[in-house]
Amino acid sequence: MTSYFENVKKNFGFGCMRLPMVDDKVDYVKFCEMVDVFMENGFNYFDTAHGYLNGQSEVALRECLTSRYPRESYILTNKLSGPYFNKNEDIRPLFEKQLEICGVDYFDFYLMHSQTEQGYAKFKECRAYETALELKAEGKIKHVGFSFHDTAEVLDRILTEYPEMEVVQLQFNYVDYDDVAVQGRLCYEVCRKHNKPVIVMEPVKGGNLVNLPAQAQAIFDELKGGSSASYAIRFAASFEDIFMVLSGMGTLEMVKENVGFMKDFRPLNEQEMEAVWKVCDYFKSQDLIPCTACRYCTEGCPMQIPIPDLFSCMNTKKQFNNWNADYYYEIHTKNGGKASACVECGLCEAICPQHLEIRALLKDVAAAFEKKEEK
Repeated sequence: MTSYFENVKKNFGFGCMRLPMVDDKVDYVKFCEMVDVFMENGFNYFDTAHGYLNGQSEVALRECLTSRYPRESYILTNKLSGPYFNKNEDIRPLFEKQLEICGVDYFDFYLMHSQTEQGYAKFKECRAYETALELKAEGKIKHVGFSFHDTAEVLDRILTEYPEMEVVQLQFNYVDYDDVAVQGRLCYEVCRKHNKPVIVMEPVKGGNLVNLPAQAQAIFDELKGGSSASYAIRFAASFEDIFMVLSGMGTLEMVKENVGFMKDFRPLNEQEMEAVWKVCDYFKSQDLIPCTACRYCTEGCPMQIPIPDLFSCMNTKKQFNNWNADYYYEIHTKNGGKASACVECGLCEAICPQHLEIRALLKDVAAAFEKKEEK
């Protein structure tokens, strides 16, 4: 691994998009406990973005990490997100605001956030990459990179046009490895071609690879070893040039479990890898909606449809076909935002990292849950 990343103690990082909450607010007491256990076990990498948890993630890191630990003891990654700037002159004020909110005077890593072909065009037009490199030269950023959600072809173009980028954050897990939309393997191979270390996001695919259906869980149970989360995270970390694997952790128990098997990391052996591919085959056979609940789609929805929640209900209905899915569909839509309310504006599809055909899927959800009353 490139020597300039030597201050990172381990190859497992704390993704701060999903944190412990109480009444829609981050629970600072619990998050402090989680940070302390994470740090005490030798891990020190934290990842956030300005829009995570409606702006609460950066504040929580200030309250629970940066105000409580020496600056040199942790690695903090933040991102430049497209919705928060419209021209080049907006970028520096936003960046300085992020530093202030996080309570630091520099970021260890600063990533151009969620790059797609469309988003990249805006970042280029606004000279966002050039501005980030200027901030690096000024010492306010240690390392510059980008997170990515598009095809391998687009990734290759960005790395060719901006070889100064030092790291790429990719969605990489065993279900998406050969997925034609996400192109996990192909994007990983592009990074290796350009000699760029990879940060992995969504190793457990938004929790979908943790709470497995019974048939899939039975495959891992036969190994008599770790949890489903451990196999998913270790899968991602087992590949060469994987610099960091992130996990969004919402409870202290999750932190303890994850640091437990990553503290003395072991790549998957042949038997474990075989089990992973069997689980992958099971998922492919279920025809589930591969939503990771990143919630990017909900931010601009004019009808305020809780799209990931409704997709989760649909997947539950497909897997278990019981009252539970219908019950939670009513819970999520009790104040409006049913699938049938979609006006098909397409804003959600333009920003979806999974490239889902959301408008068509919402029609399927409406058909499954919104049965017309019999006359």
